[in-house]
Amino acid sequence: MSNQNPVFIPGPTNIPDRLRLAMQVQTQDHRAPDFVEAFAPALEGVKKVFGSTEGQIVTFPSSGTGGWEAAITNTLSPGDKVLVARHGVFSHRWIDLCQRHNLDVHIIDCPWGTGAPADQFQSILAEDTAHEIRAVLVTHNETATGVRSDVGAIRAGIDAAGHPAMLMVDCVSSLASMPFEFDSWGVDIAVSGSQKGFMLATGMAILCVSPKALAAVDSARLTRTYFDFRDMMQANASGGFPYTPPLQLICGLKESLAMLFEEGLDNVYARHFRLAEGVRRAASAWDLSLVAQSPDLYSDTVSAIYVPDGFDSNALTDHAFNAYGVSFGIGLGQLNGKAFRIGHLGSLTDVMVLSGLATIEMAMVDLNYPIALGSGVAAAQEYFRENGSGRALAAA
Repeated sequence: MSNQNPVFIPGPTNIPDRLRLAMQVQTQDHRAPDFVEAFAPALEGVKKVFGSTEGQIVTFPSSGTGGWEAAITNTLSPGDKVLVARHGVFSHRWIDLCQRHNLDVHIIDCPWGTGAPADQFQSILAEDTAHEIRAVLVTHNETATGVRSDVGAIRAGIDAAGHPAMLMVDCVSSLASMPFEFDSWGVDIAVSGSQKGFMLATGMAILCVSPKALAAVDSARLTRTYFDFRDMMQANASGGFPYTPPLQLICGLKESLAMLFEEGLDNVYARHFRLAEGVRRAASAWDLSLVAQSPDLYSDTVSAIYVPDGFDSNALTDHAFNAYGVSFGIGLGQLNGKAFRIGHLGSLTDVMVLSGLATIEMAMVDLNYPIALGSGVAAAQEYFRENGSGRALAAA
């Protein structure tokens, strides 16, 4: 039996053969001149994906969680107050990380299916006349619920409150798949990873850091060694690394950027919207509700879908894997057993998404879900036919 491909989880994503081959490099000397020739252009290319000309790119051999630890330990001190909304598993994980580092975490609890509330951020910051809150933490794309938060609106709220807090954003499951505007949104630190929109293996945390955040590094007193920005930036300035780098991932990142720029970032974002909308049309045809409570919150990289009352979403994802060899995302946290997730990011096409919809549809019919076989696939097909890349080819 061949290895499963594609997967329909919200990361790690499918790795194109072009990138698998790019990562299949022999051991090289990371202190040799040819390493510099590969690494420095990759850092510059990543800036474009973040939407930044002013930010400094910093990478670490890690997942996105390590990137978040780097973000807070390089800019904050024990007891510093941070403001964060909790509206899903991953926003909660950043809260837990901050609490373990002895930060004073002010939590806005929001219903799952909603986004980070810009109005509440603004109100709380306006009341903080002593400017005790040092940072606002936002999950741009909550992977557990399929919800996108409006980072630009949150920055507008911070500015309207006249508050100097840094804005830190988790964009692990959105970067290189959905528009991200680091400079125009006034982000101070954005954290992503190699294994989602960049379509690579897990193992590289990728951060963009503003001049304001860099200025906070020298006065920050949280302990860091491995994740020290200063060590990494000093080594990067001469094209090197302070310790052994993830060479294969760096080679893959260079090729991933080439693929993204060849397609064009606007086209990448349009493709992700199209694939997501096809999935949403299928869910509507099944008469199943998204966890995201309104269209302005819909993620273009993952859709979390409630199963009907009396059904177990874990049984559905297990059956899809056991019967058809295809993986879908399970419900996390409060959604465990109540919802499943379809990841539609990275290396995917209309046709690949249709195969995933057909598979989960078969699994639902096998388990006596009240849906008509073919209904969701047909809805997505109609949308793709009218809006997909095939229409452009036909017109050429």
